[in-house]
Amino acid sequence: MAKTVSVLNQKGGVGKTTSAVNLAACIGDAGKRVLLADIDPQGNTTSGFGIDKRKTERSSYDLLTGSEPAENVIIHTEFKNVDIIPSNMDLAGAELEIIDKPGREKLLKNALAPIWDKYDYIFLDCPPSLGLITLNALTASDTFLVPIQCEYYALEGLSQLMSTVRQIKRLYNPYIELEGVLLTMFDGRLNLTQQVMNEVKKFFPKKVYKTTVPRNVRLSEAPSFGQPIIYFDRSSKGAAAYTALAEEFLSKQNV
Repeated sequence: MAKTVSVLNQKGGVGKTTSAVNLAACIGDAGKRVLLADIDPQGNTTSGFGIDKRKTERSSYDLLTGSEPAENVIIHTEFKNVDIIPSNMDLAGAELEIIDKPGREKLLKNALAPIWDKYDYIFLDCPPSLGLITLNALTASDTFLVPIQCEYYALEGLSQLMSTVRQIKRLYNPYIELEGVLLTMFDGRLNLTQQVMNEVKKFFPKKVYKTTVPRNVRLSEAPSFGQPIIYFDRSSKGAAAYTALAEEFLSKQNV
């Protein structure tokens, strides 16, 4: 059965989607079967795999609203072992449509259940907010992974996120745990970077990845070519970072 991991941070611009796309690609490249579900209405994960979100006939919107089963929404990508559930603009209205549905927090979990056995890992790229779609993701997940930028406001956002997760754990999903915290846009020369890293390690002992993701031009360019970084430029620093992250992630798993 697949392990389901939400990739989330309610603050935008922290490398959340970049991390979801590239971690999924690197884990697929390592031989694991991966499904990446884009449940962010912005659809950047979908674009990151070279899929035109304006032309997708079925998306995570259909999954959440129950109009299509998961197997009808999945797209097999050209990248090794990675399938994707795309997003499109329809998803922006999904929260209003599902708000009155019974068991609304379990819609995504129930929709994914029939395909759990087909994958080793399912990653959910969440919206940069703590709304009903993110609630669905956390209810469906075994763990959650938090990318954060090394800046002062990151710590503030992290504490709000953990408070939300504690509520979800109490009300909907008692089993969810923190998978890890990933430091992105990392520049070890800056004092602030070191201070934030030390604070996060104090807050989450043993949960901060040793691997950090540096600022990297090639990493920023890859999405415009519709390719994860290991396919766009395997020799780049960004590719090395996400390959190392995938190794570290897999080394901590039981499968």
